[in-house]
Amino acid sequence: MIQGAGSNVGKSLLVAGLCRAARKRGLSVAPFKPQNMSNNAAVTSDGGEIGRAQALQAMACGLVPHTDMNPVLLKPETDVGAQVVVQGRRLTTCKAREYSKLKPQLMTHVLESFDRLKAAYDLVMVEGAGSPAEVNLRHGDIANMGFAEAANVPVVLVGDIDRGGVIAQIVGTRAVLDPEDIERISGFLINKFRGDPSLFDDGYTLIEQQSKWPGFGVLPFFDAAYKLPAEDALDLPKRSKGQGLRVVCLRLSRIANFDDLDPLAQEPGVDLTMLSAGQAIPGDTDLVILPGSKSTRGDLAFVRAQGWDIDLAAHVRRGGAVLGICGGYQMLGMEIRDPNGIEGKAGTDKGLGLLNIETEMTDDKTLTRVTAEHEASGTSMQGYEIHIGKSEGPDRARPFASIGGIREGAVSPDGKIMGSYLHGLFSSDEFRAAFLAGLGAPSSGLGYDSTVEATLDALADHMEQHLDIEGILGLAH
Repeated sequence: MIQGAGSNVGKSLLVAGLCRAARKRGLSVAPFKPQNMSNNAAVTSDGGEIGRAQALQAMACGLVPHTDMNPVLLKPETDVGAQVVVQGRRLTTCKAREYSKLKPQLMTHVLESFDRLKAAYDLVMVEGAGSPAEVNLRHGDIANMGFAEAANVPVVLVGDIDRGGVIAQIVGTRAVLDPEDIERISGFLINKFRGDPSLFDDGYTLIEQQSKWPGFGVLPFFDAAYKLPAEDALDLPKRSKGQGLRVVCLRLSRIANFDDLDPLAQEPGVDLTMLSAGQAIPGDTDLVILPGSKSTRGDLAFVRAQGWDIDLAAHVRRGGAVLGICGGYQMLGMEIRDPNGIEGKAGTDKGLGLLNIETEMTDDKTLTRVTAEHEASGTSMQGYEIHIGKSEGPDRARPFASIGGIREGAVSPDGKIMGSYLHGLFSSDEFRAAFLAGLGAPSSGLGYDSTVEATLDALADHMEQHLDIEGILGLAH
């Protein structure tokens, strides 16, 4: 089990690299994260949802994502409350204090999923959440040491030298842990080093002496990490190329399932900007993307609070294109109704009025992987649906795509405003090339999935070069 001395120390990437390294050794391996908190979910082969990081780790293992890989997924809906997804299905929505009372019963499901994976594969690579140093959360814990104790799993602790204070991160974690948890940690490693790792030799030795844990190495920063799908919206690229097709994505306050953007970020002819709150949509933008949201009506209010509704209207008057995906698609319509208060307080909100559709929120949640055909280009694409609500209206007569002959999405009469419930569509190379060509971007020939696969191989090789991989994998029992 890989645990972090803090949040965002690189656990997800390390687990992906270790999974690929184990697979290269001929082992059957599966990823596992007892509890994840993310609105960036993946739809699984068994019709559920898990964290996007576990989907990448599954890819590193050569597996199709399954709900057992992330049995508890928390999807924040407000600053104090989250939807609780258990083994791929929504269980309830609760606040943090309520969730602490729920955790004991969730441990049963966590261990069920872990035991199934353990029985099916040679090796299970486990990722913790946050840090075990948050000892105030130790009672009832299912994410870090509580799980490691219940499942009898050895732990490797990761420190992030890039943010500074890594000696204190590791040594300080030992200082606050209970003796039993200290014994469960089999060693540490240092992640995200920049420069010559030998310059940290004295610090590394000091950590070994002070913590009494052996070290498994110092891993230099992996420069190609940007080619892998991002789990956090803050990790998505900002404008950097300064040329090519100008694509702006609005960084919503509850942005969800933004993996749609990862392939666009790799395209050499696309200049992708993640627009933050308070920033205006640039006048030279070619395409504005309204991404998915965990709270459509809440983020619709957020869009208006930034003045983006006014910017969008100006963008459309200039002849710019707009693509709304899932919640973003719903926002583009005339009206969003939530009579049962599924996403919050019951009520109706006026939409942005760019598509002639209306949406009503329903209790039913669509979770499915699909193959669709893009109506404008006739190209095929693989994607998934993960949403609540149904959208109908005159613009649905011009669908964005079709699934088995059934119309999906909507397009405005001039073809400039597009909406779809399909996520992950830009991972399909043929569709992505055709869609971008329709906006004037030349084909790059990028093979997105092959790029991710090659990057996972490079990550494993990078880790083999700098870490004691044999020592880490040898801890498993």
